[in-house]
Amino acid sequence: MIVVNTPTIPGKHIAKVLGLVRGNTVRARHCGIDFIAFLKNMIGGEISEYTKLFAETREQSLDRMLEEASKLGANAVVNLRYTTCYIAQGAAELLAYGTAVMIEDEH
Repeated sequence: MIVVNTPTIPGKHIAKVLGLVRGNTVRARHCGIDFIAFLKNMIGGEISEYTKLFAETREQSLDRMLEEASKLGANAVVNLRYTTCYIAQGAAELLAYGTAVMIEDEH
């Protein structure tokens, strides 16, 4: 499946718009990671534990969105976006959303 953050795909024609698709996940921080982050914050540098956590969260949200698009019969998703919001202390939601479409080669 082709996934782009643009409204069109070069060389392709959008034959049918199937609608909005989305996938989300809510993750909570782990107190052990928070302690490591606190220590790293004192000396500086990347907090790789958080980087890994957010990368996994993005992939899970994207996978869920693509699953929804597949159920609609889409072969592409255009206008992919991510958004984040805080749910509670130490917990955040990551939402991936876009437009499921059927594409064809341009003639």
